[in-house]
Amino acid sequence: MAAPRIGVFGGTFDPIHIGHLAAAVEVRHVLALDRVLLVVSNNPWQKAGSRPITPAEDRYAVVAAAAADLEGLEPSRIEIDRGGDSYTADTLAELAGRHQGAELFLVVGADLAAALGTWARGEEIRGLATLAVVTRPGPDRSAVPAGWEGVTVAVPSIDVSSTDLRARVAEGRPIDVLVPPAAVRCIRERGLYAV
Repeated sequence: MAAPRIGVFGGTFDPIHIGHLAAAVEVRHVLALDRVLLVVSNNPWQKAGSRPITPAEDRYAVVAAAAADLEGLEPSRIEIDRGGDSYTADTLAELAGRHQGAELFLVVGADLAAALGTWARGEEIRGLATLAVVTRPGPDRSAVPAGWEGVTVAVPSIDVSSTDLRARVAEGRPIDVLVPPAAVRCIRERGLYAV
């Protein structure tokens, strides 16, 4: 039996949107992954103090609603359950322990790939997972940083951001189509992002 191939796509997901989901689905397909874990950060230390972060349980509920009908995408609360600051090295080490022999792929955008040198314990991350760098369609395939093992996956260019979505909700504008319907319902039921 072949070792499972697992994508690890972490984020604040505040909120998750169709751009995140399109990237996860495409990476799963292109790399023939068994599943992609949508890892909701507990306390994203790199964003601390930059803006208020929605409580992790609320963000997880929205991710779970968004992924409910997408085959091979699974919400993960591994960082929430661990508590404290969220570090990718801790998450990958825990997943490697839970899934002995699995091949882990760390899914990151090209912008994050370029900043991997600022991440805590980068050497550990490098030893635990292969990078799957999500890029926009086009000729540039040099997004994997020097010294890292990785692949690039071109995904459809969808111009949507969590920042804009939070602002839209606060202003009473619709987020339908930009966020899956079940996730929109979850956001409304929990009263998230409204001022």
